[in-house]
Amino acid sequence: MPAGPPPPARPVRLRWWSEICLLALLYGVYSAGRLFARGGVRDAIGHGLAVLRVEKFLHINLEHPLNRLFTREPWLGIPADFWYASLHYLVTPLVLIWLFRARHTVYRAARTWLMTSTLIGLIGFTFLPTCPPRLLAAGHGFVDTMAQFSDWGWWGGEASAPRGLGGMTNQYAAMPSLHVGWALWCGYLLWRHARPRWMRAAGIAYPTITALVVMGTANHYLLDALAGAAVMGAGALLTRPVLRGAARVREWLRPRLRPALL
Repeated sequence: MPAGPPPPARPVRLRWWSEICLLALLYGVYSAGRLFARGGVRDAIGHGLAVLRVEKFLHINLEHPLNRLFTREPWLGIPADFWYASLHYLVTPLVLIWLFRARHTVYRAARTWLMTSTLIGLIGFTFLPTCPPRLLAAGHGFVDTMAQFSDWGWWGGEASAPRGLGGMTNQYAAMPSLHVGWALWCGYLLWRHARPRWMRAAGIAYPTITALVVMGTANHYLLDALAGAAVMGAGALLTRPVLRGAARVREWLRPRLRPALL
């Protein structure tokens, strides 16, 4: 797990509307990057099989027993599918809002950490398209739980997207797992900055359960999850340089933009 972002930058005046625009831009870039960084299906399958071979060689292919368990036990598989399809897009914004309102001094560094890590993840999607376990041939022993239990949820049988929109997602963006990466980001910040014990406990439970869910639903390999953690670690290390660079850009732009605004 990454050590976390650097100490909070000195307080700056942040406006909620500008933060919403910035994060909406990030999400748009993230979604577009996932969509257009498709790569070849043959390459993606080859990369997925290579990941699986490495895991089998190291005896760390935890996806197989977890996927069999989630497939055999609907009381586990169905909640796991809801978890995978929904919480990724709910918990992260809620943590951002909580930081902005209640932990304003750490918000800017935390937001920069998230954005930097996400952009690093997009590089992985672009240059290493990877087939998730659920899309490998049946002979490899995986079952797509989201397809198996799709009648129970709002997602379609072909992806964790609303019914009929599966073709608008990149199903080969498995490496790294930003489900795990974002969950680690949320978990660290809750554990580090929340005061209620239940929130700190949630900070430990949320990334742990997410890692089990992404493997049990056959959406990711264990190495995808570890890569997601590594991406967050790299983002944490780069947060301070990015903040310094952004400050220099603001200082350079301020005297040049001020006359134009008068």
